[in-house]
Amino acid sequence: MVTDNERIPLLTSSTADYESLEDIRRTMVSAKALNGNAIPKVDDELSVVSGDETIRLRSYRTTALRTVLFWTLSIITLGAYRLLAYWMKSVEVAVRFEKCSHTEATHIVIIDVHNENHIKAVTREEKKEGFLKPDKDGTLMKTDTISFFTYRKLRFIWYSDQSKWISPADLDSQALFSTFTKRVDDHNGLTDDTATQKRTVYGTNSLNIEAKPLVQLLFAEVLSPFYIFQLGSVILWFCDDYQFYASVIVIISLGSIFLALRDLRKQERKVIKMTKSSICVEVLRDGNVREVDASELVPGDIMLLAPHGTVMPCDALLLNGSAILNESMLTGESVPVTKVPLSGADDVGDNVRFNNEKHSRHLLYCGTQVLQARFYGNKPVRAVVVRTGFSTLKGQLVRSIMYPKPIDRKMMMDIVWFVIFLFGIAMCGFGYTVAIMIMRGKPFLKIFVRSLDIVTIVVPPALPAAMAVGVMRAQKRLKEKQIFCISPTTLNVCGKVNVVCFDKTGTLTEDGLDFQTMRAIIPAKDSKGLPKFTEEMEKLDPADFANQKADAKLITAAATCHSLTRIDGNLHGDPLDLILFNKSGWSIEEGSNSDSETEHFDMIQPTVLKPPNDGYQDRVGEYSIVRQFTFSSALQRMSVVVSNPSEDTAHDMTIYCKGSPEMILSLCDPQFVPEDYKNVVDHYSLRGYRLISVAYKKIDMNFAKAVKAPRNLMEFDLTLLGLIVMENRLKPVTLDVINELYTAKIRSVMVTGDNLLTAMSVARECGIIRPTKDAYLLQHDSTRHDALGRTVLTLTKSVSSDETIVDKTEEVRELDHKFDRFSSRYQLAVSGLTFAIVCKEYPDLVDQLVSVCDVFARMAPDQKSGLICALQKIDYTVAMCGDGANDCAALKAAHAGISLSDAEASIAAPFTSKVPDIRCVPKVIKEGRCALVTSFLSFRYMAAYSLNEFMSVMLLYYINANLTDFQFLYIDLILITVLALFLGNTGAAKRLALVPPASRLMSASSVTSILGQLFINGFAQVIAYLFIQNQSWFIPRDPEDSDIKTMQGTAIFLVSAFQYLTLVFTYSIGAPHRKIVFTNYPLCICWLVIAAFTFQLTMYPCSFEIKVMDEIYMPSVSFRYEIFGVAVASAVSAYLFELIVVQKLISAIERKMEERKVRHLEPTAPLFSRILVQNGANPQWLSSAIKREDMPDNFLKISMGLFDWISSAFEVTTFDIVVLLIAAVLFAVWYFKGSKPGPPPPPPPPPALKMTDMTLSELNEYDGVKKETILFALNGTIYDVTRGKSFYGPGGPYGALAGHDATRALATMSTDAVKNEWDDLSGLSPQEKETAEEWEQSFKFKYLAVGRLVRDDEEKLDYHGLTSSISGARTVAEIAAGGNPDKKND
Repeated sequence: MVTDNERIPLLTSSTADYESLEDIRRTMVSAKALNGNAIPKVDDELSVVSGDETIRLRSYRTTALRTVLFWTLSIITLGAYRLLAYWMKSVEVAVRFEKCSHTEATHIVIIDVHNENHIKAVTREEKKEGFLKPDKDGTLMKTDTISFFTYRKLRFIWYSDQSKWISPADLDSQALFSTFTKRVDDHNGLTDDTATQKRTVYGTNSLNIEAKPLVQLLFAEVLSPFYIFQLGSVILWFCDDYQFYASVIVIISLGSIFLALRDLRKQERKVIKMTKSSICVEVLRDGNVREVDASELVPGDIMLLAPHGTVMPCDALLLNGSAILNESMLTGESVPVTKVPLSGADDVGDNVRFNNEKHSRHLLYCGTQVLQARFYGNKPVRAVVVRTGFSTLKGQLVRSIMYPKPIDRKMMMDIVWFVIFLFGIAMCGFGYTVAIMIMRGKPFLKIFVRSLDIVTIVVPPALPAAMAVGVMRAQKRLKEKQIFCISPTTLNVCGKVNVVCFDKTGTLTEDGLDFQTMRAIIPAKDSKGLPKFTEEMEKLDPADFANQKADAKLITAAATCHSLTRIDGNLHGDPLDLILFNKSGWSIEEGSNSDSETEHFDMIQPTVLKPPNDGYQDRVGEYSIVRQFTFSSALQRMSVVVSNPSEDTAHDMTIYCKGSPEMILSLCDPQFVPEDYKNVVDHYSLRGYRLISVAYKKIDMNFAKAVKAPRNLMEFDLTLLGLIVMENRLKPVTLDVINELYTAKIRSVMVTGDNLLTAMSVARECGIIRPTKDAYLLQHDSTRHDALGRTVLTLTKSVSSDETIVDKTEEVRELDHKFDRFSSRYQLAVSGLTFAIVCKEYPDLVDQLVSVCDVFARMAPDQKSGLICALQKIDYTVAMCGDGANDCAALKAAHAGISLSDAEASIAAPFTSKVPDIRCVPKVIKEGRCALVTSFLSFRYMAAYSLNEFMSVMLLYYINANLTDFQFLYIDLILITVLALFLGNTGAAKRLALVPPASRLMSASSVTSILGQLFINGFAQVIAYLFIQNQSWFIPRDPEDSDIKTMQGTAIFLVSAFQYLTLVFTYSIGAPHRKIVFTNYPLCICWLVIAAFTFQLTMYPCSFEIKVMDEIYMPSVSFRYEIFGVAVASAVSAYLFELIVVQKLISAIERKMEERKVRHLEPTAPLFSRILVQNGANPQWLSSAIKREDMPDNFLKISMGLFDWISSAFEVTTFDIVVLLIAAVLFAVWYFKGSKPGPPPPPPPPPALKMTDMTLSELNEYDGVKKETILFALNGTIYDVTRGKSFYGPGGPYGALAGHDATRALATMSTDAVKNEWDDLSGLSPQEKETAEEWEQSFKFKYLAVGRLVRDDEEKLDYHGLTSSISGARTVAEIAAGGNPDKKND
């Protein structure tokens, strides 16, 4: 099990044997076990990878005694305990189960990545005929019993021999590849008994989801804490004679439940419709072809593909023939994909395991449509089933929809703490009410009801509904803009987004490519010469090639090296292939081939390509595609083996290969590559063009060998044919959108699979690379390694963008020239391979790198998702925008994924835009900010209303009175609920503000706002309370009177009614994230109508209104004006307080406090902000790391160069030099040690405590520090004199310079001592001084630093000390200060 605080390499270099993140994870876990450092299991806890997440499993069992106790508690507490156990699974586990081993477990408690608990029952089955379980080698084991549980539609089986819970599908997905290749010649299939036994283990092959009963959905909704609290409130109100108000709340609640159930059922039906299918397929069983329902398929079945139209019901590997599939359901790309059989697999070693990505060109995915299955020699196309049901790729997509990420936990915790805060105020009112009632001698039931009534007032039951209004309105506005959201709770998270990752092709740039030009190769005239490039050519015309004496095979390669195919008479394939093929003018013919040889070797594609008959020698005859290696993003190339019967013999074949310039270069013979190849590639890449390199090779193979030979035996020592230059234009809206995000201080990052220089060019063009920031390329040199064997990194300065192109407005230009210490002044770009090397070999640099790197090129799909996770790890809120299959994993990993594709795979992303450009990104962020602000303001509004009502009731409880039933109803239903429904109608601002909205609800501004409103409104109500008592017509109320209506109650009600109206406008402040409130027409109209009625009710009430409201008529008109004046004064004060004190003063103080946290690098500040403060000025941190690690390598080069110079100058061999050096060293040792008696040998240093990777921050946590510890830094090693241990020795990661960070902590501990003379030892105690002098006399060393670490009562470390009187101390301080003597004491 891998812990969260352990750094796992995101990816590895190409030289490693890792294929995916999971391979790396498994390797690390295995390494821990081998080293004896495996993490101990807690309570027999196991860790299992389930889909995209790792879950923890704990085993429990039931006993009769615990079961009786559980149900007894449930009955005694009238279901209260059972309800608590339903909300908190840990409460149920503590009483109902006892711990046991996994073998004995009856229940498994599953802890997911979000720390949520799920309890699943373990099922045990026994059968005489037994069960067939797969093992890791792909074979089947027979067993009589089986134990399993099901979690999120996946079945996990207990493997007692391995002591693990394993999903059988996971074992099949990692089985030896030879297990499947052996099935190529299997024409019998499984037996019926085997299929039945396997079906018991794997389950049925079905994605059908049964609709949950309405009763179950109802209980799941009603049993939420919100509705339980509301139920208690309603019961209380009925008991307190508030029948009418309670009845209205019940009706509203039932309506809310109905709407919630309707939405749930609607979403459920969508998923059911997507997954529902019932088809019949042909399979081989007992050697016979049978037609069975697809649900009966099991892994290992051999199914037969129909020629057209089959929708794959499972994931299967193609055994023979070929198939053309439409995978748009998964990828969003309509380009048909050609699948080749297992007989054409490249990597077929005995130890090779099946890998989903590596072997994807043989894999037919569930849900994809087979456009064409090609038969050869009347043989049906066969495929072996690999995964079924929810284990398939489509099944994983369905699971991600059914079990989405939980809503923002931080926000939920904020809400909980805020409710606790309100509940604390309620408890004060509770105590006040109890005291008043006891003093008046009220009966217990009356005291109990009145006291609980206070709680229902302070914690408003309509709070969650009010907060959801803003999100629902934002979702509706997005839908009107053709942006669809399937996870409304994600909208609030969008309001916090501060970095957006973009795919390039199809997202920032146009989908299609345009042919730009071509540079062919002119072969060398003789063996000593080198080939060279032609001038640019606009056409694939043999005449142009002949004129420039270039090799016309480039035209043949463009016409043959593709995966195009005809479907229903139309040519389909990759747009790039279509462009080049059409440029060539060739024709393509497809038909059946009944030749006996092609029947036997059915890999031969029945595809014939013919050049136009224009009289040129190289364009005669016809070409047959013998074998095809489809394009792989991991391999960055595709190849075809071609035969020309008119020119070639039966043993002559030609392989044409095209791909990325870097990959093709690595496969070419250097003598056939022009000298300026890299310069030409860089020339076009820097201008943003997409480059395709093309090469070929003649191979001496017959048909049999050509279709069976491994790919790597053909793709080597190729001859370069030339470069094809394609243009991928930027979308018109891209630059404006990037600038809009930039002006809002939202970082834009490009994540692409394209070339690094091409990506940099597009990044400059679209504004991701800014004109006023330095740009650098971080690359690696695979030929050089440092002392620790790590690949050497290089940092090269690149070109920034053009200010005249990027800065289109004055605002953008000003922001570009304005720098602050909280942002980076430079930008990095890195390729996927270099990023993998950094993650694997330099893990300590990953956090810093992703903080300042804005261009990631040549990134594989798992690297993209790994980058998203790395950004999230340093506290970024990440949005991802992409359009293809390569982006699906990243879209799911991001906080807010925005898909530009209609594919089913994109359903896993919360947002889907029907407009295929990035304008949707700022729209989503604007609506997210609007929804977040609206939610927070709605929360404040509901909380302020509750406390306002709380104050009214407290005042009236003092005279044993209360508001009447209809007064409560008017406040809660008309003044609050109706207006709250329209609060969320205020739309998002037209532009993104520079300052983001507050991300925390429980903040100083929120608390200040609510308490300030409580004080202002409470003060106004007290004035009204006192005013009416001083009127001549005032009639005091008898405290023993049972009638709750009073004159004081009427006055307080009228004043508070205007206060509620004021709160609506106070908490409808628009700028900067919302439009002004007057654009919210429904709210304004309702407000005006209600305000007019309230004014009329106050000033000129009719008898009917007085009767309905249970008011007492106030005869004085002047007093009513006074009441209205108090209300107006209260309204003005409340609005100004919110606008000036809260929005201006308190919010500004909060921002300053946040900035202070970042400046002082406090742990509560976001990690990325702390990194930017430390490293944002320049990339010196990276340069220092590279130089420091490169020193041994440079020293070696200098030494070898010196050896070579001496050898040539004095005509001696290297061996002679080495012998002379050894002799000189031996003489020196004899002279200084042997000939002179020296001082007695020094005492041995304290034993070393090997901790080779300790940093300065970790020094603070050194567990050796008690109340006081004396430390010495000696020659890069820190010695703990108190404990007799040393750490951070020269064996650390920085070689001979190890210990500088720690020495800095010691050498600069006492500013006064250091800035004076270096030989000042006055700060040391006599014991320390004596020890220092003893060490100085006993050792010959470069430097020494003495220090004392003192741990104070707050468990913090403070450094005290100074350097001793030695010659090297000044040098140490200078090194610690980065080589600047003026900063020794900084």
